[in-house]
Amino acid sequence: MVNVKGKWALITGASRGIGYLSAIEMAKLGCNLVLHSRTAEHCQKVLDEVTALGIEAYVVEAELSDLDSVEKMLSDIDAKGTQIDIILNNAGLQIAYRSEYLTTPASDYDISFKVNTTAPMMICYHFLPGMQERGFGRIVNTTSGIALEPEQAGYSAAKAALNKVTIDLGSKYQGSDIVLNLADPGWCRTELGGPNAPNSPESALPGVLVGAFVDDKKSGRIFSAQEFSGMTLEEAVAKAESQASQY
Repeated sequence: MVNVKGKWALITGASRGIGYLSAIEMAKLGCNLVLHSRTAEHCQKVLDEVTALGIEAYVVEAELSDLDSVEKMLSDIDAKGTQIDIILNNAGLQIAYRSEYLTTPASDYDISFKVNTTAPMMICYHFLPGMQERGFGRIVNTTSGIALEPEQAGYSAAKAALNKVTIDLGSKYQGSDIVLNLADPGWCRTELGGPNAPNSPESALPGVLVGAFVDDKKSGRIFSAQEFSGMTLEEAVAKAESQASQY
């Protein structure tokens, strides 16, 4: 299992829900953190909590639907000289639930793809060259198991696209110590999932994190977080390493 002590992880959507819980767990293991939210003040609570655990951390802000804002965030991280070792692309947007799905507007697709596909991949592309130079990297892109719901077409299509590009990109690093995988948290009671979801945000851990800790040089998997619920991180990583790639 990868030792993350002293490494730097970027967590998008770190101010609440699964991103917040992931930040706390990574900090407990000694991982330094770059915490993203749309506005910096939203991350003040998690920043205070993770730095109290003895790690280095700071906050960056970006509106993921605005690619200029994403580029500025990446430039701000570069300006600090931070070498990102781990990316947890946790942030996502469920744009709408369209009961009248035949009236789904084109804007649902446009906004959903920007937030759920394009922004995460721009982050990956930006930091992968540095990972290649150092010979180490872990990327976990958050996906969704949503299926057969045209009511959420923009969201589900964007996540399907994220699966495709992550698995395809991961194939280029197969067998190396740069590992790209996906995590499906399941339907959780977050701001995105809503109050009627069957699973607590806590149930998504450690499953959403295993991709940061696998040490088997295999990319291209989709880890279903609920399959790891109740396990220790060590148990979850051992189970994750037994899963085959998707391609």
